[in-house]
Amino acid sequence: MKKLKLRFHRGYLAFPYMAVSIVFVIVPLILILIYAFTDASGAFSLESFNKFSDKGTWITMARSLIIAFLTTVLCLILAYPTALALTKIKASRRTVLLMVFILPMWINSLLRIYAVKLFFGDIAGMERGFMLTLIGMVYDFFPFMLLPIYTILTDMDKGVLEASADLGASPLETFLKVRLPLSVPGIVSGVLMVFMPTVSSFAVYDILGKDGGNAAFMDGKLFGNIVYTYFEKGYYNSGSALALALLVLILLSTVISNLITRGKTVKTGGTVS
Repeated sequence: MKKLKLRFHRGYLAFPYMAVSIVFVIVPLILILIYAFTDASGAFSLESFNKFSDKGTWITMARSLIIAFLTTVLCLILAYPTALALTKIKASRRTVLLMVFILPMWINSLLRIYAVKLFFGDIAGMERGFMLTLIGMVYDFFPFMLLPIYTILTDMDKGVLEASADLGASPLETFLKVRLPLSVPGIVSGVLMVFMPTVSSFAVYDILGKDGGNAAFMDGKLFGNIVYTYFEKGYYNSGSALALALLVLILLSTVISNLITRGKTVKTGGTVS
């Protein structure tokens, strides 16, 4: 009688990941599509998309895009010089300093946002509103911009930079023509990791921006808050339609970033890992 031999394949390790993805990613996406294109009775309908005929919806979308853009730009302005400075430090000290930026990510995001509220509200005397929301967004998402940029700057071939200097390029020219173009993939990754979750964020506004004291354009709700409100009140069809719009926006951002990264890779003749 022949014995059965069980052969283990490395592909089997992907099964848990596939199961989690199906349950927590694919199934919710299917439900969003179903609810978005049906009405309360379950019949096919585009009524939920009538929300986009409301001027207020587009104003909220514009407000969310503006704060997401500002958050991404500020994170990039702060993260790139920080990552560049970290690469200049000795490896032993660099690890310690990098952990200073990473450690806050181990704390729950809501706790960190409440800390921002307590610090700027009680100590700095800043009222809740747009500025405090922006500060909270930058503080919350800064590490997600820093890590990809730091990684690609650390892995960058130092010989290319030395060759640029040997050919007579100034430090500024080396940065603009060599280091910055080669770091574009890291910048794009950081932009995606900051911009996309910021557009759909709602908890930061609820803690730092809600009831900001006036009804100005930049002190109103964000798009993520409207989606959350619809789901919280049981309006799943309207909430799904708005959530689908966010998904399309995120998909477009991803496609554009991939095109930028691919084009930059072709021009520099490098590869993106």
